[in-house]
Amino acid sequence: MNTFRTTIICLFLSVFNSYAQSIQDIIDKVDLDTLSLTLQEFSGEISTVVDGNTVTILNRQQANNELAGDYLVQKFEALDNIVINDQQFDSNGRNIIATQLGKTNPNDIYIICAHYDTLADYCADDNATGTAAVLEAARILSTQCLENTIVYALWDEEEIGLNGSSFYADQAFSNGDNILGVLNLDMMGYDGDAPGAPGDNEFDIDYRNLADSEGMKDDIINVLNTYSFNLSVIEVNPGTINSDHASFWAVGNFPEDAYSAVLLGESWETNDQTPFYHTSGDRFSTLDLPYFHELTKLTTAYMATVGGLVDVDNGISQTVTMLTADQASAAYQWINCDTNTPISGATSQSYMPTVTGNYAVEITSGTCIERSECIQFDTLGQDQFLTSEVRLFPNPVSTNLTIEIVNNSGTIALDLFDVSGKLILQKNVSNNATALNMKNLPQGIYFLKVSSSEKTGTYKIVKE
Repeated sequence: MNTFRTTIICLFLSVFNSYAQSIQDIIDKVDLDTLSLTLQEFSGEISTVVDGNTVTILNRQQANNELAGDYLVQKFEALDNIVINDQQFDSNGRNIIATQLGKTNPNDIYIICAHYDTLADYCADDNATGTAAVLEAARILSTQCLENTIVYALWDEEEIGLNGSSFYADQAFSNGDNILGVLNLDMMGYDGDAPGAPGDNEFDIDYRNLADSEGMKDDIINVLNTYSFNLSVIEVNPGTINSDHASFWAVGNFPEDAYSAVLLGESWETNDQTPFYHTSGDRFSTLDLPYFHELTKLTTAYMATVGGLVDVDNGISQTVTMLTADQASAAYQWINCDTNTPISGATSQSYMPTVTGNYAVEITSGTCIERSECIQFDTLGQDQFLTSEVRLFPNPVSTNLTIEIVNNSGTIALDLFDVSGKLILQKNVSNNATALNMKNLPQGIYFLKVSSSEKTGTYKIVKE
């Protein structure tokens, strides 16, 4: 938030479903582990990998944040169905913008945005939280067909005058862009109650009687009341003009030129904002992660709603012998995820793999093309380990992951996959306890498959 603000991944089960299709299923996909990892990487609490190099993004001040911009581009490049605009608007300023075109109404545009620049080191709340929430919405919604266009925008130079968002908004107005709503996220991770403890969980929606900003506020509250969130809304009118949504209120020469826009974040209205505002004390450890998780679920649900989620099911059902696309009456192409290539002749709704591996299906239904998650298929059809039979710790892990298997009397195969299903490490052990060295692997989410001659299990691992 700018300096002028005043007092104000998959589980491998006998039946598996990948990305879901309802708004509630979209909400359930918002992953706190992913959010936490992004927050820590982007606020410099832990190192990350950018362009193949291990780096630490400690500072994101506008004259020193090229590394942060590169990180954001890399995050968007890992997603499907989006076009990236690395928008240089002055000698230092650089907006990172990703656009997902709507399948039915590509000219109807909704924006979810946040600024990524800072005034000090770390700045986890201001505004790594908003940035991480935008990235999480993009990660989930980019796998879906949407009727309307969504722009995922991350602004630079907010802290010195809303420069990045003003440049974009003025350009959009000059071009006649049909922007129907702008959801600006700024500082959404601090709540004065003890983190994770029951409390008021209040958040602000700042709006003004410009364009249909009040109606936009009402639509967000309707989503809040339709689904289950541990949140309480504070409506603020007239809302502050000291964050990037105000750039969309200010376009043109007359009030009727304004775009609909609101600000969503922690409750400045009730003086429940971070006490570490604009200082290097704004650290990951000061955030209320369950509160932040709830707000990210709400904002992602709202964007899925206004985006117009298209009813194409890219889930997969799995039995011991077969994979079946859940969507009926479509065109299908099964993919070998280990080689990222289509499987010749595998164009039916069901596919029976002949070898153990990782598989996905690409579904074409009308104008929509969606690809499922990669899931692991084991042709052995083994039973699953019980929870009590396998222990993995520490998780999250930084160096060595210890694996303990109760009552093991034979060889155990360990196969580590990244989040896309690519095999990273393999190891065979015969002891009841062993260690897997993950020190040199990039931070991220992995899946460890543990297999004996009789049982198997796959476990989510977070590398920090």
